[in-house]
Amino acid sequence: MTTGGQGWKGPIKQVGECRWEIPANYKSGMRTAGRIYAGADMLRDIVADQAPEQVANVACLPGIVGLSLAMPDIHWGYGFPIGGVAAFSTEDGVISPGGVGYDINCGMRLLRSDLKLDDVSRRMGDLMDALARNVPAGVGSEGPIKLSRKELDRVLVDGARWAVENGYGWPEDTARLEEGGALAGADPEAVSSEAKKRGLEQLGTLGSGNHFVEVQVVVDVYDPEAAGAFGLRRDQVVVMIHTGSRGLGHQVCTDYLKVMDRAVARFGLTLPDRQLACAPIRSDEGRSYFAAMAGAANYAWANRTCLAHWVREAFARVFGRPARDLGLATVYDVAHNIAKFEKHVCGKAGEATVCVHRKGATRAFPAGHPEVSEVYRAVGQPVLIPGNMGTHSYVLTGTETALAETFGSTCHGAGRRLSRSAAKRQIRGSDLRRELEARGIAVRCESNAGLAEEAPAAYKDVDAVVEAAERAGLSRRVVRMRPLGVLKG
Repeated sequence: MTTGGQGWKGPIKQVGECRWEIPANYKSGMRTAGRIYAGADMLRDIVADQAPEQVANVACLPGIVGLSLAMPDIHWGYGFPIGGVAAFSTEDGVISPGGVGYDINCGMRLLRSDLKLDDVSRRMGDLMDALARNVPAGVGSEGPIKLSRKELDRVLVDGARWAVENGYGWPEDTARLEEGGALAGADPEAVSSEAKKRGLEQLGTLGSGNHFVEVQVVVDVYDPEAAGAFGLRRDQVVVMIHTGSRGLGHQVCTDYLKVMDRAVARFGLTLPDRQLACAPIRSDEGRSYFAAMAGAANYAWANRTCLAHWVREAFARVFGRPARDLGLATVYDVAHNIAKFEKHVCGKAGEATVCVHRKGATRAFPAGHPEVSEVYRAVGQPVLIPGNMGTHSYVLTGTETALAETFGSTCHGAGRRLSRSAAKRQIRGSDLRRELEARGIAVRCESNAGLAEEAPAAYKDVDAVVEAAERAGLSRRVVRMRPLGVLKG
């Protein structure tokens, strides 16, 4: 079929359940086909913003292994689509900042608790006020942690371990973080002075945009065994934390896009889009970008660890009991924007190490995989899927199908259907605030304009996104949560 309307008009064919393929002969330079995982009813939004063209563009990059992939929450991004996944050979492949994004290791932390809905329902106002006081939020927000340059370099290498060692987390937290909260290969020397300057006072801050802290209650349990392993049960209060590497990560991306622009010319690379600027993985530029990107990823894991500490303190203050007595344990922490070296079975070549770019996509490894933390290896890696204000969020688990088809990847959220500017034109933040509060969702956000940008109507239906991922076999539902209160940057 060829799509109609005002959006993308290229060829796309259904090749299986929730699987749509862009043929490798669609445009000159494609080295492989593109595949989008989505329900048929989702295609109109997907083609509306030209995101499939970016899937095809990624298929043109040197050394790509397998297909150029996109998850059900795909939408237009910088270079790569958001929701894009691609792996590259370590022999002749490339690494691209556009395949990771500006907010390096924007990701999710989930805390469970021993509290039930009845325990918090009459205290939500106090709890949200305490979270708003404790969690520094907003554009350019600064926190109480003031790092020296030497300490910042330690954060870039040690990630969440630095936070735990300095009293901002619990020792058992790190076993429940992707990569243990510290991606190997980080080098502070690869991070610019400007990036470090931006990171010195932002550790332990939420930021703005789509970042949030949300108090939720578990309303549905789909897989009791996995839910039990994750410590989750119906009527339980949990907390989701969504943020990334703040200004430091943004500056790392900005710096290396300039480096990669020069590398494209130096290595004579032909690209369909300048935003796909890249360098061979084995080049000096490629190695330096990975080292800086890993440092920013580690900063993000430390950041979410510190934010979890502020959240625990807020709960302890409101309920008059230590956070440990409230059972505020980490369930898991996942990265959404990252490039990682992983071993995968790659067709006839067998197992090989490839550089997997996940941009707005979540790692979803199955039960028994050696890289799944021992605490969850029997049931598979937790996958944290936030909705958006006023909608459900999910915990999923990884599958063998994902490992075989998508380098162990699935969706990362609902995915935008309106730009931020379009959302502000169509939605009044003050009306949205009243609507959410009328539904019993306590909202803390300094800016009504910020609320409008992140309105539910600006996003795809997260239930449909998760359903498509499950129908495709990329992940399996474990529990669903609904929001009780949200703190926005």
